[in-house]
Amino acid sequence: MEKRQMRQLLRSRISEISTEQREVASREIFSEIATLPAFRKAQVVALYAALHDEPQSREFIAEWYGRKRIVLPRVEGDVMRFYDYSPEQMISGSFGIDEPQGPIACPPEEIDFMVVPGVGFTIEGGRMGRGKGFYDRYLSQPLFRAFTVGVCFKAQIAESLPSEPHDKGLDLVVAR
Repeated sequence: MEKRQMRQLLRSRISEISTEQREVASREIFSEIATLPAFRKAQVVALYAALHDEPQSREFIAEWYGRKRIVLPRVEGDVMRFYDYSPEQMISGSFGIDEPQGPIACPPEEIDFMVVPGVGFTIEGGRMGRGKGFYDRYLSQPLFRAFTVGVCFKAQIAESLPSEPHDKGLDLVVAR
């Protein structure tokens, strides 16, 4: 199956999950993340501002803001960079996603732990994004060394995903 067809299939599966089920699954996903040794020892944690069809991260960001350095992505043209999260500096940015407006990007080598959204995943850490390649390019940077965790609903897990040489795998996938 081609990537485009697989994305359509996975989006269809996601649309069948009720809002209540998404909320419960999101809390369970992020509760598990909080127990991971790599998260516990991390000082700089890269998260994301969730779209409606992704595990909701808002409560988790609020819980850990001030306890860890939280950075969120901002898309600048065809490049994604991470900036320090501050609730009062978030504005709707690229693709209608809330983005931080801090002045200085966090260098990739400072990030210890990154939570990565996507359209589909394999249990082994394979990931299919939305098709723009932002995360694949970010994860490919030579100085990037963070522990990476994909998060998704169980309906987004596939036995296999079509992949290309530039597609980057993750260290762990948490699905509920």
